[in-house]
Amino acid sequence: MTRIHCIDLLHLDLEGAIAAYLLEGPEPTVIDPGPATTVPRLQSELAARGVGPRDLRHVVLTHVHLDHGGGTGHVLRAFPEATVHVHEDGAPHVADPRRLVASTRRTFGDDHDRLWGETLPVPADRIRGWRPGEAGPWRGLRPIATPGHIAHHVAYLEEAGGTLLAGDSMGIVLAPGAPTHPPTPPPSVDARAWETTLDEIAGIGPERFGATHFGLHGEATERTGALRSALAALESRVRAA
Repeated sequence: MTRIHCIDLLHLDLEGAIAAYLLEGPEPTVIDPGPATTVPRLQSELAARGVGPRDLRHVVLTHVHLDHGGGTGHVLRAFPEATVHVHEDGAPHVADPRRLVASTRRTFGDDHDRLWGETLPVPADRIRGWRPGEAGPWRGLRPIATPGHIAHHVAYLEEAGGTLLAGDSMGIVLAPGAPTHPPTPPPSVDARAWETTLDEIAGIGPERFGATHFGLHGEATERTGALRSALAALESRVRAA
């Protein structure tokens, strides 16, 4: 079983806001390195766990939103042996993030740079675009298409231990016992696709899941039901309005 570390990136010095995940083993892997503003924290945490500049092999993105993957270009510069894995529909934004950054800047305005920093492009020869049905970066880490939050969202199942690295597909769960909140950024959220995703996750039945916001949780079955209910309630409120 692969050892999985939840790394608190301390975004804006806040504990429990954004997590990256390190999967130890022969091919050390980071799931969602976070925004550019937290890359120094990620580097120091990797070094503390014995992952130096020449050790990291894979940077795996659930999707390209800047809180998940905005720091990827900086990470690739610091770790020259690493390759980026992302859904094929997200790959163009990793190679050339200008449209993505422009869209995010419209949302966050003057706070954009303070929140997310500078998003750097990744050389095309270091990007592996994943197509549904293909294998993952290494044996035992299985990509699963999980649209809903955004169309190109991918979760990753560490099969030996049954841990789903879920990105945003299982919602926001900030602490054990906290409510499940649906992250629904316009315009890309698709409630019908998310229902299908939750059906698939429930069918897999992971032992636990790792949420980017935030941490590892064991009650995966209960949380899929809670997120389904929260999404339905939110959609009902929007339609009524």
